[in-house]
Amino acid sequence: MSRLDPAFRTRVLVLAALLAVGFGALTARLAWLQVARHGELAAIAERQYARTVALAAQRGRIVDRHGAALATSAPAELLFAQTKSVGDPVRVAERLAPIIGLPVPEIHGALTGSRSFVWLKRRVDPRTAARVRDLKEPGLGFLPEPLRLYPNRELAAHLVGFEGVDGGLEGVERAFNTELAGAPGKALVGRDALGREVLHQEILEAPTPGHGVMLTIDKTIQHVAEREIDAAYRRTGARAAMAVAMDPRNGDVLAIAIRPTFNPNTFADVPDRATWRNRAVTDPFEPGSTFKVILAASALEEGIVTPEDRIYAENGAITIARTTIHDWKKYGWLTFSEVLQNSSNIGSIKVGLLLGRDRYYRYMTAFGFGASTGVGLAGESRGQLRDPARWSALSLPTMSIGQEVSVTALQLVAAFGAVANGGTLMQPRLVSATFDPDGSELRRFEPKALRRVISPETARTLTRIMVRTVEQGTGHNAAIPGYEVAGKTGTAQKLDPATRRYSRAPGVLSFVGFTPADDPRLVMLVMLDEPRNEKWGSEAAAPIFSAIGREVLRYLEVPPRDVSPVQIVTPLPGPPSAPRVRLVSTGEALPETVAIPTMPDLRGRTLRQALGELSALGVEVLVDGRGRVVRQEPTAGTAIEPGTVARLMLAATGDTRR
Repeated sequence: MSRLDPAFRTRVLVLAALLAVGFGALTARLAWLQVARHGELAAIAERQYARTVALAAQRGRIVDRHGAALATSAPAELLFAQTKSVGDPVRVAERLAPIIGLPVPEIHGALTGSRSFVWLKRRVDPRTAARVRDLKEPGLGFLPEPLRLYPNRELAAHLVGFEGVDGGLEGVERAFNTELAGAPGKALVGRDALGREVLHQEILEAPTPGHGVMLTIDKTIQHVAEREIDAAYRRTGARAAMAVAMDPRNGDVLAIAIRPTFNPNTFADVPDRATWRNRAVTDPFEPGSTFKVILAASALEEGIVTPEDRIYAENGAITIARTTIHDWKKYGWLTFSEVLQNSSNIGSIKVGLLLGRDRYYRYMTAFGFGASTGVGLAGESRGQLRDPARWSALSLPTMSIGQEVSVTALQLVAAFGAVANGGTLMQPRLVSATFDPDGSELRRFEPKALRRVISPETARTLTRIMVRTVEQGTGHNAAIPGYEVAGKTGTAQKLDPATRRYSRAPGVLSFVGFTPADDPRLVMLVMLDEPRNEKWGSEAAAPIFSAIGREVLRYLEVPPRDVSPVQIVTPLPGPPSAPRVRLVSTGEALPETVAIPTMPDLRGRTLRQALGELSALGVEVLVDGRGRVVRQEPTAGTAIEPGTVARLMLAATGDTRR
């Protein structure tokens, strides 16, 4: 074998060296890519072959004070399409449309659009999802997504609110969206090596369920309030109707019933979105005569008047700043108690003028008017209460009768609750606690006393006046057998925007009160807005208060008082020479009797008036019921013998209205 040519050998060595260098460089490059840039390149590869999508978390429950579900979540699925994997879009759209309830053109447009990944239907229930899977159409897939349900339909809809695509949109769902929503997870939807979508899914990060929220409302009380409000709303043809109930001891909101209402499961079907509003906190109104209780509290606390002080009501008309203000009925001399009992405008105006604008304004703000209640719901109105520097010469008189000031229903209930609570204003509380998915309490919201508004003595005095307003005055239709009710009616006219005068048409008819008066468990407002066939708050709203209150007290197991007959232990004074009249239980002997020729006619008299006429007769007097005398035994004209027992049957009657 001949020796290799030196030139050829040199070329071989150079080539071998070049190959070695190239192989070494390639090896180094591969090592750098696989080690140094492994994480970065893996992420790029994942983006090329997979899509990351968010998984919605299961929303926390909303429950009432006893744990009854008001909002909950159920398993559902999210239908998507990977359009490049779909076979015949026309066929798929036609087969899918009747199952998921979407128009064929809408589905076809989504499948043939420019996007390779589209959502077709959210919150598909399990039965519908099974029907879609039975189609066995390529390119369709599901991801888990909870379905929000409101098992009680319209019950407490304005309080609970509802959830949309972007989270809570109204009510507690909105106010506590952060707590309820939880944290979303992640899922991977794969592609093949050519970039085509394939139906491969992988849960990368499981969603974290949201926390639950416990409300202070009671499902049973809410149901009773809604039933009665709904009946009144339909019966009167009112523009709107409302009942707001609260426990005055701690500020717990027990019920808010509003009409018109909606089903939060199908909230999008409501034609007028104003129906979603919680009018108890968003819609202020002029309170009318119910606001006279705030005036009375202020005047009594300041010592401007006492219940027995006499006020001349000017026979129904008074002129201030060249404007004549009329009473709803012509009154002469009235005690201050009777001013409130009979809802006299003139009497209230005179008391307001004595009180003065600065002191009245101070008490109105102390009762919470002109400021939000702090209940925590979105869209809450502060109402309207102008600074005294902006008042006109008529402002103080008109504010004394509940005009030229606007309040929300919750503000008014809280203010009356302060009277019921011995003078201490409590902050309305709607949420009592939050809890984790296992039911363990995470955070508690304690009752909060805001401030003392009036003294306990003033609160007791005002309560007794308000009790007489129900027993003998304008609020007689709010009476609840077996319980003392303290309250006030309201008939507020509305300002006509065209004439800038108060319209004569029915406006806001209301009743606000609490019961039992001696140990209040319930304070409640009932309101009808522009009813078509009612004119007075005493006729329209007061009976609704009675109907709701009667059932709520029974449900709360509040024992009734023994009122049949009523026993009065304090002797009533009579003329110096005459024996005193005592009211006793049946069967109790009363030896001190004096024969009187005949029995007077007591029908239509109040209890006080009847006792005044009987004070000189020296007979036993038994009282059955409350209100005015409707029947008596012995009858008028009957001769009275020694030992005669006079029995008076009383009922809530009379022609007073307001």
